[in-house]
Amino acid sequence: MMITEQKNKSAYETLKGTFNYPNVMASAKLTKIVVSSGVGKAKDKNRNKLVQEKLARITGQKPAQRVAKKSIAAFKSREGDVVGFQVTLRGQRMYEFLDKLIHIALPRTRDFRGLTKTAIDEMGNYTIGIRENSIFPETSEEDLKDVFGLAITLVTTAKTKEEAEAFLRHLELPMKP
Repeated sequence: MMITEQKNKSAYETLKGTFNYPNVMASAKLTKIVVSSGVGKAKDKNRNKLVQEKLARITGQKPAQRVAKKSIAAFKSREGDVVGFQVTLRGQRMYEFLDKLIHIALPRTRDFRGLTKTAIDEMGNYTIGIRENSIFPETSEEDLKDVFGLAITLVTTAKTKEEAEAFLRHLELPMKP
């Protein structure tokens, strides 16, 4: 059992006084983590393969392709072209990835001073934008010309922004005060 999994289970005891939870099932929980990345130019097959391989190495799970839903002439994209990749993590892999994100990747980010709390949406989910995939130890030693960005969404069962913020702070997510 990892630190973050224990924190997820102990959130009820910590937050029940603040949010008046009637039972353990009412407390906020982390349900899944979605990691996604766009590929930029859809015609570049080598870039698609590179992004797919690095995303698989970072998350420990094979990413699913995301295709364009409709053609847009200005972007030179056709319906069915691969425009990105996405990985949905649950269970043990989710906790391992969150532990790696909090304790290894985020501290390696240049000029990191904490995450902003304004990124919490109305449904209690938190989205982190990462500009460089090289902050993860699995990809840092490779070419720096093949850097791409990631979007990481932490999906919780929190009902309000305040509850989500308190829960994410309980999970030790490094947020600004």
